[in-house]
Amino acid sequence: MTVSRSVPPGGAGPQTLGFLLLDSFTLISLASAIEPLRMANQLSGQELYRWFTLSLDGSPVQASDGLTVTPDTAINVPLSLDMVIVCGGVGPTRSVEAGHVSWLRSQARQLRRFGSVCTGAWALARAGLLDGYEVSTHWECQAALQEAYPCIALTSRLFAIDRDRATASGGTAPLDMMLTLIGRDHGRELAAGISDMFVCDRVRGEQDQQRVPLKHVLGTTQPRLQEIVALMEANLEEPIDLDELARFVSLSRRQLERLFQRNLHCSPSRYYMRLRLNRARQLLKQTSLSIIDIASACGFVSTPHFSKCYRETFGRPPREERQGWSAFAPVSGVANLPPTPLLATGQGGEPISRAMAALDRARGEPTYGSFRVAPLKH
Repeated sequence: MTVSRSVPPGGAGPQTLGFLLLDSFTLISLASAIEPLRMANQLSGQELYRWFTLSLDGSPVQASDGLTVTPDTAINVPLSLDMVIVCGGVGPTRSVEAGHVSWLRSQARQLRRFGSVCTGAWALARAGLLDGYEVSTHWECQAALQEAYPCIALTSRLFAIDRDRATASGGTAPLDMMLTLIGRDHGRELAAGISDMFVCDRVRGEQDQQRVPLKHVLGTTQPRLQEIVALMEANLEEPIDLDELARFVSLSRRQLERLFQRNLHCSPSRYYMRLRLNRARQLLKQTSLSIIDIASACGFVSTPHFSKCYRETFGRPPREERQGWSAFAPVSGVANLPPTPLLATGQGGEPISRAMAALDRARGEPTYGSFRVAPLKH
């Protein structure tokens, strides 16, 4: 494949990006961000981009899947960077350290462009570098990030490029963000060529959403239901009365009930309650907000009523949910495996795979065990 050669913006040299690796970062997001840069150089036949991986002290950093990456250098080594991208993953509130924050603030005195992938926005937010910006982060920690940093304009889109900030959610979304940035720097032809090399049949744009919207589940035949659910999601702290919701879309209360039963197989009140409780579960696991504050933030007028509804839905009260998460000790004892290529061993001396270590680390995540999987049939 041949792509016409392009010159870096303004005829300058290659753009240099530093990827700051937080502990338990997601490897897929890092690769999705770096590989387009590599391919941009390959297809253009020139060094349009350079990149370095960084850690606090230059020591290897363990990804969420148990693999380790040895960074190019420590953050205290002088580098002439054009942009810093923070790579986050599991447990962002625990992986962001004071050293990360102070370094990011010092970098802000030298350069303007910052970005993040997956949950890396936590570090930028803590450094005060996202105030007033539109920000994308993994949907799983959106609620907690918004509660902690209300000056951020969070979006549920796959990625957001707002002036000199570029933030992407998890998984392969950084690929789409980087292709968009490369397209802006060096033209759509190069971005399309990179997409072809990665067998990517469609480059998702800034308007694409992270989670499959309800309209794609229901099709285009239920615009009223989509509108009602959107209203519910936007009003979790102060729930709207169902009669009022029905009036918003010119339906009677009975018609509203039938609409939910026919399409979502539950009553509108039950659906609304589940939305509020799911938000509460995220806040319990991702923030240090008191249970009283969480109950209030999710539209419950009293803590006892909140606890009762939570127990009925998730099988245990909010206090146990939080204690079970914060006091979690991994069963196998390998959640903090040292960065070594050798297999670790369990208490009985048996070898433990990195996959099991990753599973142990994931036990504290909000989505852990949220789906029931049928046993394999032999």
